[in-house]
Amino acid sequence: MAASARVAYLARRASDYGVETGSVKVNMAQVRDRKQGIVERFRKGAEGSVESTENLDLIRGEASFIGARTVKIERAGSEALHLGSEKIFINTGAKPVIPPIDGLDQVSFLDSTSVMGLNSLPKHLVIVGGGYVAIEFGQMFRRYGSQVTIIERGEQLLGREDSDIAEEVGKILTEDGIDVRLQVKASRVEKNQKGETQLTLSGHDNEVTIRGSHLLIAAGRRPNTDRLNLGAAGVETDEKGYVKVNERLETNVPGIYAIGDIKPGPAFTHISYDDFRIIQANVLQGGNARIDGRQVPYTIFMDPQLGRVGLTEKEARAGPLHPGWSGCERIFKAETWSFSWFMCARRILASAIPRIKHWSKKYATQRPSPS
Repeated sequence: MAASARVAYLARRASDYGVETGSVKVNMAQVRDRKQGIVERFRKGAEGSVESTENLDLIRGEASFIGARTVKIERAGSEALHLGSEKIFINTGAKPVIPPIDGLDQVSFLDSTSVMGLNSLPKHLVIVGGGYVAIEFGQMFRRYGSQVTIIERGEQLLGREDSDIAEEVGKILTEDGIDVRLQVKASRVEKNQKGETQLTLSGHDNEVTIRGSHLLIAAGRRPNTDRLNLGAAGVETDEKGYVKVNERLETNVPGIYAIGDIKPGPAFTHISYDDFRIIQANVLQGGNARIDGRQVPYTIFMDPQLGRVGLTEKEARAGPLHPGWSGCERIFKAETWSFSWFMCARRILASAIPRIKHWSKKYATQRPSPS
């Protein structure tokens, strides 16, 4: 879907490159069908691999614990199945958070899954939230041709990023024509007489009302633990419902592990893949692989893409980073905040790349020495 948005954007800019085209119109049904075809091919490939693996059974149903070593699987049209094992791996993922907005339960709204199933283009998409999902879908639908408004209660988009990186992202979205509103909260939502979704926003010591054709809730994600009956197994969770694990992905109950988005920490597909590496090394190969200290790269699929690995500048300066490391400084900075690296005791710890245009090498004149 992001690729379709990119093509629409370039098509509208064709005249900038001396290419003459007619008016650009996005067919959302075709965009959706193309996306779904790609998803189905990946899914069928994965399912085929699982089903063809010797001594591996794929059981479809809803599982929950009935003991520390036993799960019950409810299957449509069949009796419940009870399975016991000395080792159990929880990998049930996460789902969108539904914030407590007055009236939200009385109106229809989209989440990160259902928004990809639209077969017509929203006239005006209003997005509650300012994180990865909001930015990716906000820019995508703006480039399809929708009017887009992003509502973020915090001081900046991408709350975990450094403020200057978030500011640059905001500039890109604004250049695309997206209305970004910071430090405002959606306090009430309702349908007006015209059938529009009407939101009351509170902030800056006043209230304002905005109207849209569609509402996307992008206020974060929460773990799929509420139906697992973890208490029956004695598995501990944190205050948000995430399964607590140690550096080897073990829960407090011996033999039960948690991997992927069900545990605290970054929620990315490649983290789940790397969690498998930990499990494979420790459970199958008798190793001692750990998740603490691993560097986590990630990308926000906006255009241009924002990539990061390592600490933010705020985290690097806060320290302590590692025994024997001291002081941090920015050693590169491009003229439009295209690229930044941070160095602590002559070790490059992090980089953030929101936009690459051209370089301006600004090397630090003094660097801290290892202590």
